[in-house]
Amino acid sequence: MPNRFITYWKLHKVSILLAVLSLVFYFTFAYHLERTDFIKLLSLFAALFFLCFKLVQFEKWNFKFLLVTGILFRLVFLLAEPNLSQDFYRFIWDGELVRHFLNPYLNVPNTLIEQSDLVITNAQELYEGMGSLSAKHFSNYPPLNQLIFALAALLGGKSILGSVIIMRGTIILADIGIFYFGRKLLKNINQSPHLIFWYFLNPLVLIELTGNLHFEGLMLFFFVWALYLLSVHKWQWAAVVYACSISVKLVPLVFLPLFLNHFKFKKTILFYTIIGVTSLVLFAPFYTQEFISNYSKTIGLWFSNFEFNAGLWNLVKKIGIQFDAKPWELIKTYGKITPILTIVAVLLFTFLRKNQKLPVLLTSMLWVLTLYYFMSATVHPWYIIFLIVLTAFTKYRFAFIWSAAIVLSYFAYSISDFKENLWLLAIEYLSVFTFLIYELVAYRNKN
Repeated sequence: MPNRFITYWKLHKVSILLAVLSLVFYFTFAYHLERTDFIKLLSLFAALFFLCFKLVQFEKWNFKFLLVTGILFRLVFLLAEPNLSQDFYRFIWDGELVRHFLNPYLNVPNTLIEQSDLVITNAQELYEGMGSLSAKHFSNYPPLNQLIFALAALLGGKSILGSVIIMRGTIILADIGIFYFGRKLLKNINQSPHLIFWYFLNPLVLIELTGNLHFEGLMLFFFVWALYLLSVHKWQWAAVVYACSISVKLVPLVFLPLFLNHFKFKKTILFYTIIGVTSLVLFAPFYTQEFISNYSKTIGLWFSNFEFNAGLWNLVKKIGIQFDAKPWELIKTYGKITPILTIVAVLLFTFLRKNQKLPVLLTSMLWVLTLYYFMSATVHPWYIIFLIVLTAFTKYRFAFIWSAAIVLSYFAYSISDFKENLWLLAIEYLSVFTFLIYELVAYRNKN
């Protein structure tokens, strides 16, 4: 047995040292980083991306090594409270409401906190932690997400850290599920299964999902599982699982029209029907007339009020200001146009591409979501993780570049009023556009 360990060490010494160094950096990130310290944040991010690249390069066929390494990286965060996002306070707040059978979509925290008989454990700490922006808006998290919040509140032992650990465990299990089904899907579409490690070991994925508790990972688990089921022709179950993905985050809704020419007409209708019925079942426990109104208003804010790390929007705003346009009025107009342009893009990819084959469908999904994020006024770093997954199943790699460059948007966290540096955002988007154009030209020449 000792000889086996010695032999393994000799063969993988460099990779083991890289993994240990990564563990040290992730530990530093989780427990010794303030989000206002941009230089330290940037340095850790850059180092972790370099180490990720080398690990995949050296060990891409050593699946057990990289799987165990990825799990260890995640476990480093287990006892840490998120340090780049305060959204988890709202998650626990909503979870406390749901576990007491109260509808989280009917009242804003600003109203509830004034109640003397409020049943929420640690209510004042959660209220102050979520921030004034979240506290004045209705919840925008879909029902399956709410059930996970409730489970975390129930099993968290009336402790914020306890609830954090439960949510983090759920996200880690979801990532392992993405690895499992993603590897199978890659084999089924004749892609190299090692590509899943560009997701599983990606520092943005680890920091924003496991570290900061964003539930894109759970959404993507159901999404990748559904695509795998499609690849083995179990489309009925794929529809059920796809609906679960939508019920965690609404993003997969945008891809539904693409299935119009993936299946034949009758099967498409049945596929949509199963998704619709499953979604209604999941939403039903929360349904009231006020829910529809409140939820619609909250979702609408993302198009017409909020802005962060935007690409095209910042350019439009800069030009608009030169012509004396008022940014707060311009963004409302822009927010009305963006959904229309997104719908047009989806319809073009629906009817002008042959999406019958799953690889083509996946590429169409990648382009639709990419175009939406390029146009969107709000592109939080964790949004890009969906593109990382889709990229792993296609021949394009620009999303990996974006996942590294998007660290520049964190500069806003170092400023008290969250003011963005447009020069840094320009570098981010230029690097992505440059690599994207390079790929488009390179693959066009190959054809």
